[in-house]
Amino acid sequence: MNMLDQNRAPIYEALQQFKKMRIVPFDVPGHKRGRGNSELTEFLGQSCLDVDVNSMKPLDNLCHPVSVIREAESLTAEAFGAENAFFMVGGTTSSVQSMIMYACKSGDKIILPRNVHRSAINALILCDAIPVYVNPEVNSNLGISLGMSVSEVEKAIKEHPEAKAILVNNPTYYGVCSDLKKITELAHENGMLCLVDEAHGTHFYFGDGFPLTAMEAGADISSVSMHKSGGSLTQSSFLLMGKSINSDYMRQIVNLTQTTSASYLLLSSLDISRKRLALNGKDIFSKAVKMAEYARAEINSIGGYYAFSKELINGDSICDFDVSKLSVHTLSVGLAGIEVYDILRDEYDIQIEFGDLGNILAYLSIGDRKQDIERLISALSEIRRRFGRAKTGEMLTQEYINPIVAQSPRKAFYADKISLELDKTVGRVCSEFVMCYPPGIPVLAPGELITEDIIRYIKYAKEKGCSMTGTEDINIERLNVLKGV
Repeated sequence: MNMLDQNRAPIYEALQQFKKMRIVPFDVPGHKRGRGNSELTEFLGQSCLDVDVNSMKPLDNLCHPVSVIREAESLTAEAFGAENAFFMVGGTTSSVQSMIMYACKSGDKIILPRNVHRSAINALILCDAIPVYVNPEVNSNLGISLGMSVSEVEKAIKEHPEAKAILVNNPTYYGVCSDLKKITELAHENGMLCLVDEAHGTHFYFGDGFPLTAMEAGADISSVSMHKSGGSLTQSSFLLMGKSINSDYMRQIVNLTQTTSASYLLLSSLDISRKRLALNGKDIFSKAVKMAEYARAEINSIGGYYAFSKELINGDSICDFDVSKLSVHTLSVGLAGIEVYDILRDEYDIQIEFGDLGNILAYLSIGDRKQDIERLISALSEIRRRFGRAKTGEMLTQEYINPIVAQSPRKAFYADKISLELDKTVGRVCSEFVMCYPPGIPVLAPGELITEDIIRYIKYAKEKGCSMTGTEDINIERLNVLKGV
């Protein structure tokens, strides 16, 4: 096998060459290298607008790449240990939906954990696949959902041998990893594809001591959010494929939903970021892990908070843990995670990734600095002193409630529906999503039965200030439910 030169960044190089050419633009975009929108040019910079261009022969075409984009994809596949790789400009949402639509046609079953990102359930609506949910175990002390238990996956396979694929989160938002190798083996032994949502696992491919990657485990397809921990621009992602996948057919699937006007800002950011990680990733992520470990130790020494890590590993539903994730349980200082999230932003000008009912997540990656870590630690210490309180009154602790699926997501989403006040929806079948975003894991999805526990959770999350989305009613005072059901 010929080794590719990871020092190359073909898309970036082609854009650099393009900038030297005296091309007169009679094509889109209409800002014409920024000349038509001076305010935008002043805001983003001339160098940015110069390369916000349309597909043309020297720059290739993402829908049917034959030159520089194809070369960049080959470099990416090699860097990630994949057979093929695609550049994705619709975020990892587009990647997740493409791999599900590749594996499943109308009426096909897919085994997946219920704590998936909404993009996976959206894919079920699009392709009319039938979900077979493996409800994750829950750590009752932390109130977080864990990975997929191997025994539960085996049970789902036995009960639904006709399923076409198994989808795995690796890792979860909190850093929890399932036994990806064993689940992949189970999938293949039973004639199923193994699909992996690695939105939060880009760094696994380039650092030392991280959990197993999808490609190392022998999975068939993986979705990787390069913009999360890999340093590329927001909305840019990779779709990785193993040897069993027909990449030409996958390209057709991707082109069903991905734009025909791919942004070269996003494409070049993927190209440049892949090059940087391929050459320096081990050193970069080694520093990120050291900062996370330091922060964990300091936060745990404050008292009350619990920054958790590998001590949670149980060999099954927590097969491994991503030590770069700074996940902190907050309830013992008398504050919900979302309350700490809001205080950090409003009082200390610190923006963390998210806060749920019991935890916060500070996302550490390639651009963090030691002084910023110190500022976060200091702020958390002050928050405990200034705002902490005894755990009194009602405090919900569960981030996840097992759903009762009454209809397929597609059937429920497109069914005749009516709008009812929250309290009047108990016992009805939901036809829309309800979720806290981030992390974007639905509390309710189309086709699921609405229970008193779910309504209680929604009200509590609203009261605590969680950013809730997905419903037609922007205030989430009403829900759409199936008519007559």
